[in-house]
Amino acid sequence: MSENENGSAESDPASENDNELENEGGIFEEVAELSELELLKEELELAKKEAVTARDDMLRAHAEAENVRKRAERDVTAAHKFGLDRFIGSLVPVKDSMDLGLSALEATSDVQAIREGMELTSKMLDDALEKNGVVAIDPTGDAFDPELHQAMTMQPSSEAAPGTVLSCMQKGYVLNERLVRPAMVVVAKAIEEQ
Repeated sequence: MSENENGSAESDPASENDNELENEGGIFEEVAELSELELLKEELELAKKEAVTARDDMLRAHAEAENVRKRAERDVTAAHKFGLDRFIGSLVPVKDSMDLGLSALEATSDVQAIREGMELTSKMLDDALEKNGVVAIDPTGDAFDPELHQAMTMQPSSEAAPGTVLSCMQKGYVLNERLVRPAMVVVAKAIEEQ
């Protein structure tokens, strides 16, 4: 500010401009701060919404995993409890046939009829086992396989090559390609020359 001819103080236009610029600069800074604050508030709100969504997704995924676990547990329990259901259903007619055969023994002395009844019952049992994935092993004439056969004895044979199964004493069984019981067999060995 400077004094004019009357002695009154006169404001300097340059200094007024500086004051106005300082005020405007302060306003710009305040506006900039407000807009930055608003931007931060918006970002915070967006982050909060994303956090809530992520938490909800996590809770849903956890609940779904728990439901899957419980469902699997129920399925395993049911499989243990009722796993033999189909197998037993296929064996019941075999039992019925055996009971009828025993009744027929008392009523008749016809050995041929009883034999036919037993053969039919045996066939029914074989069919029931096969239907449920059980396959009989009767390796007579095959090469001895220690994975499937149990050698009970060895006999010299001029008709069969050494290591060949001569006869099957007891059939073996495989369930779905897994050995249940090996076949008990007699294996050929070379004839010793004297």
